[in-house]
Amino acid sequence: MSLDKTTPHPAASAEGDNDPKFAAPVELPRFMGRHIPPLDRLLIRVIPPVLIVGVIIWVLANPAEAAAAISEMRTFVTGKFTWLFILYSVFTVVVCIWLATSKVGKVRLGGPNAKPQHSKFAWYSMLFACGQGIGLIFWSVAEPIMLRDENPVIPAGPSGGAEGAIVWTYFHWGLTAWAMYCVVAVCLAYSHHNLGKTLTFREATVDILPRWSRRGAGVVIELLAIIATVLGLATSFGFAAMQFSSGITSFTGIVASPMMWFMVILVFAGITSVSAIVGINKGMARISSVNSILSIALVLAVLVFGPTLFIISNMSQTFGSFMANFVDMSMWTDSGLAATTLESWQDSWNGWWTVFIWCWVIAFSPFVAGFIARISRGRTIREFVLGVTVIPTLIVMVWVAVIGSAAIFYDDKSDRGISAAVAVDTSAGLFAMLDAVPVVGTILLVVATILVATYYVTSLDSGIYALSEFVSAPHKSGPVFRVVLVLSVGTVTTVLLTLGGTAVVDTVQTGTIIGAFPFSFVIILMIVNLIRRLLKRDKAIRQLEKFINDPDPTLVFVPDPREEGAIRRVAFEGGKETGLPEKN
Repeated sequence: MSLDKTTPHPAASAEGDNDPKFAAPVELPRFMGRHIPPLDRLLIRVIPPVLIVGVIIWVLANPAEAAAAISEMRTFVTGKFTWLFILYSVFTVVVCIWLATSKVGKVRLGGPNAKPQHSKFAWYSMLFACGQGIGLIFWSVAEPIMLRDENPVIPAGPSGGAEGAIVWTYFHWGLTAWAMYCVVAVCLAYSHHNLGKTLTFREATVDILPRWSRRGAGVVIELLAIIATVLGLATSFGFAAMQFSSGITSFTGIVASPMMWFMVILVFAGITSVSAIVGINKGMARISSVNSILSIALVLAVLVFGPTLFIISNMSQTFGSFMANFVDMSMWTDSGLAATTLESWQDSWNGWWTVFIWCWVIAFSPFVAGFIARISRGRTIREFVLGVTVIPTLIVMVWVAVIGSAAIFYDDKSDRGISAAVAVDTSAGLFAMLDAVPVVGTILLVVATILVATYYVTSLDSGIYALSEFVSAPHKSGPVFRVVLVLSVGTVTTVLLTLGGTAVVDTVQTGTIIGAFPFSFVIILMIVNLIRRLLKRDKAIRQLEKFINDPDPTLVFVPDPREEGAIRRVAFEGGKETGLPEKN
């Protein structure tokens, strides 16, 4: 891509005879990435839907065989690669600590003059809504209840394993999970806002590969990102459908059924399709803020009207236990299983919990990180890392301490009534607990049901937006394509729920693990590339970042195809190009 000296200013007005004062505003950052060849773009658009259709045909033709094959793949991943997921999670925490404490933390996303686009409250609200809202609202009761009789590392106390159950829930949804999101988001944010690349995984990764392999690797990376995201969204969609149905059951008495799940999926997909057509950017911050306000109201109501003294006491004790046992939990692989052949993933505690949840985070990373990266322009890397890890972790821990502790309390008071509800339907745990809260229980049932819907719609909205950008960058995707993506996710969700039968949650979990496993290698490569880019950031690169984020419409910066990282700086005066090429 180049300009000769007779080329008029691309943004100049015809009426102004190329006068710079009529130039259109420049969209920042200026695009300095690679244009995808038509064949590659076609492959990225066609292969994922074809694979989804193939899975549907396979499932419908051989449901038992498909279920067995998926379970076998989950056993293979759990048995052979638990150590990989554990080390990967620790690696992301270490990288985040380095980013926040080293001199690279001063780097501002979008250049030295960039300003944040959103208030901190709106920013935190959007982070939480697209990242963990639906997962946490599903598991904040189910996980403590399911783990209270069996959890490793944390010594059992007078109340058995209840303390360990709460602490492991902090661990699975707190600092480490957010560090895994954060490090991927930083990779995308720096690549996009500072280097002018598209907001895609291929552009954040392929620079580290040999030049001859970059085109093919870029296609494979985008395919993995799309497939991992579709499976991740489908997992969340399955949880949302089950829990929304349980919420309706809790205050209407209508029994949840597969038909109700299907209707919920249809309604959610319809709402998201409308958002895809009309656009979501303006309303996302507002909806996320409403989510945050409703969530705060829910937690405060449980704290005030529920077992207040028990909640506060348990919060203090479990916070201390979490800090004391964090390193041991982070490194626990259940190494004894490695000496034997794992017959089924169900024989591994990590297979039920840590491996699944880390895979879920990895599968969510493409759309969560892409969305976080887009809304974080203007923040320094240090502010970004602290904002994406510390603040959400505190929110998660307070949420689980209140909701999970109340669940343990009411479970004991009802002779394990909450446990019985979770055993019948995992998604019903939250509503069984809220129903036990005196005075405001019925109101909280309605609030929680609304939260399930709004959290998931915002998650799906941001996920579809990120997916469409992966495929269409550097061009903007059309609404029809975004609707196709919504329908694809809804279809995958329906297939997973149908395939699962009574073991619905297990099947949805397995779909997530299968998609996340290959994508984890892409993320590791991308993190290494980010470290390389930041360590190589010299005076020339800092100048390049300024050029890419220069809003002056009379300047045009053109990538030099002869040398990676080089640009030509072109200035227009009176419709003519002036100035000499510059290498940076």
